[in-house]
Amino acid sequence: MSTDLPARLLAHLEEGGLFPDPGLALLAVSGGPDSVAMLDLLVHVAPQLRLDLAVAHVDHGILPESDSVARGVKELAERYGLESHLARLELGAGASETRAREARYDALRELQRSTGARYLCTAHHADDQVETVLHRLLRGSGVAGLAGIPERGPRGLVRPLLSLRREELERWLDEVDLNAAVVHRDPSNSDERHDRVWIRHKLVPTIVQRFGPEAEHRLLEVARHAGSERRAWASLLRSLEELEFRAKRGSVEVARAPLQRYDKTLSEALLRALARDVGCVVGPRRAALLRRFVCRSSSGRVMQLGAGFEAELAFDRLRIVPVSGRSATAGGVVCGAEPEGVVRWHGWELAWRPDRAGRATRSSLVSWFTPGEGIFRGAAEGDRIAPLGGVGRRKVRRLLMESRVPFAERAGYPVLVRDDDVLWIPGVCRSRLDVPEAGGSAMRLEARLLTEE
Repeated sequence: MSTDLPARLLAHLEEGGLFPDPGLALLAVSGGPDSVAMLDLLVHVAPQLRLDLAVAHVDHGILPESDSVARGVKELAERYGLESHLARLELGAGASETRAREARYDALRELQRSTGARYLCTAHHADDQVETVLHRLLRGSGVAGLAGIPERGPRGLVRPLLSLRREELERWLDEVDLNAAVVHRDPSNSDERHDRVWIRHKLVPTIVQRFGPEAEHRLLEVARHAGSERRAWASLLRSLEELEFRAKRGSVEVARAPLQRYDKTLSEALLRALARDVGCVVGPRRAALLRRFVCRSSSGRVMQLGAGFEAELAFDRLRIVPVSGRSATAGGVVCGAEPEGVVRWHGWELAWRPDRAGRATRSSLVSWFTPGEGIFRGAAEGDRIAPLGGVGRRKVRRLLMESRVPFAERAGYPVLVRDDDVLWIPGVCRSRLDVPEAGGSAMRLEARLLTEE
């Protein structure tokens, strides 16, 4: 019997610290049996984990019945009293499995961002892990790849069911009478033209027949051992003080010089670990190219890593960032329309309140202005600022470069503009315009960069 499944799952989640902080967990529910079981099980354990739950569903626009599946998932969420969020795509019937998976994760991440969810949960289980290990082994993966699917990923990604087998989840659905709630059984899961489906229906049964049921447990042990190796490299990455590892806002960076000095094998292994930290998979061949890029290229150069990531040399640092991080400029946000308030913009928190004017300095993250409305936006072509204590005007983009703001972050670096005048680049330069008299009535502005470990 599997009636103790919620208790076992809770013990595993607490022991592994998979949900270390309270918050909203967004559950990716396709309507298939695995995701329906995940939804029901997490409803049982959410109070003990201090989690709020919501449901996310992605309609790929591939199957003709996708509208009815989406409605079924919405009704299922309502049955549990949960909010549901839908993302509709128009991939078409010819979309590949890889394209569908990438688009699905992009859509889920956008739903996570828009809902403010701390966690995004998917329903991968132990049988998926067995198939992943075999698939990667047959593709010539390195040791880190044989770790398979990690229980935790970047930006709050959690796979809570990896300790459970498919048959346990199926028995749970039977016992709690939830099979009728399964609104979708993906026909592609029976199509043996897909490698993973062939592994599931042909290779795994053959291995079990030859070596016995314990063969699957041994493959899971391979994943656990390889996972330990992978965690060891991640730990080393943080322990080598000369690397000066930093993680923030979905990107990671290290000092460049040590990677140039290290033995080729060590350097490439650390580069693979660095990329994995943000969810970017770099194989041995690309790691060798990345090391060559680190050793030979100049500051400001960029190397595409694929899967939505790129490496950038920023002065004496190597950064791995999501490609989307380059398109951060867009519209600005208004500040000062009310006497007091706070806004967030591209990883910055910008707060203002009434105050007596302090002494303005050129490169502080706090400054004072005459009360009134302004706009924080990204630097635009042609922007210039009249520096406090200086003469003439300087190009804003030049100042950002001189302040060693990495190129990929400059588009999302806040610039305060009022009446077409650039008044402030927090931490970089204060304009000599609009400086209130010391001690007089003023608006105090403070900028704070939010980090994401």
